[in-house]
Amino acid sequence: MHDNAVSAIADADASMTTVGVHPDDPQPWWRVQRSDGALGATPVHAGHPLRPAGARRISSELLECLREEDPFTGHAIARIPSHVIAHRSRFEVDLNRAPEAAVYRTPEQCWGLQVWRAPPDDAFVAESLRSHRAFYAMLGQLLDEVAAAHPRFVVLDVHSYNHRRDGADAAPTPQQDAPDINIGTYSMPREQWAWLLDPLIERMRGFDFGGRRLDVRENVAFEGRGELTRFVHARHPGAGCAIAIEFKKFFMDEWSGQPDPTELAAMQAFMRDIAAHARGLLQARKAPDARPTDAPGHG
Repeated sequence: MHDNAVSAIADADASMTTVGVHPDDPQPWWRVQRSDGALGATPVHAGHPLRPAGARRISSELLECLREEDPFTGHAIARIPSHVIAHRSRFEVDLNRAPEAAVYRTPEQCWGLQVWRAPPDDAFVAESLRSHRAFYAMLGQLLDEVAAAHPRFVVLDVHSYNHRRDGADAAPTPQQDAPDINIGTYSMPREQWAWLLDPLIERMRGFDFGGRRLDVRENVAFEGRGELTRFVHARHPGAGCAIAIEFKKFFMDEWSGQPDPTELAAMQAFMRDIAAHARGLLQARKAPDARPTDAPGHG
């Protein structure tokens, strides 16, 4: 089912421009779709494949690795006109961590999982980090172009998280500790962006998600401490707002990988609605605030 869903997503996204392809491994690192808008989305943990050198090294716990990835988040944002969808596993290189922590060398770095048959050597790590550098070079250029055209812009940094860590048949994490959607704002100057974030969260809470309303809260399960949001806010302070959006994996069985097609369709509709509402808020507040004199700063 997971493979079929990925194939469907690929078919739906056939018009996207491919970038970041390794000469010895023609499978894409990521795909970029551009529009002229001031909003984009980035599910950087959407991928599962590994390059051949990684596939040879991976341990038998590959299914466990899949549990820690964010399947179907690429599908959720596929109808947002501007987006970057990562296609490689975070276990090859984690694009949401700083370079020094982006390749998991030990179980302590990745939820206790024994990812590798043997610890990755320096050559493997260096090759993995090459794609990390390439991703942020690409993203930086993309953000610079958007910032040149718009006084403010928004990046929706979309993820998902597990809530049944004790087993498929065990009780899930209590709802009070696991909202349906967690909004992470750690690296954001929160007061500066309250005019956008507060009504956006209310819009999320009011959305008809298959006949129900979602529990949307801020900084409960996660705080949005990832590298991507940090990069956006450091590179374009005052102009770029990156919002970390974590879906609880209510849309799938996190142990088998089986998705619920109805929930996936609702997720995609939800993200399209939130993106449209954010664009409307940006449009209504065209005049830029005073920015730091050295912006854009490069993080």
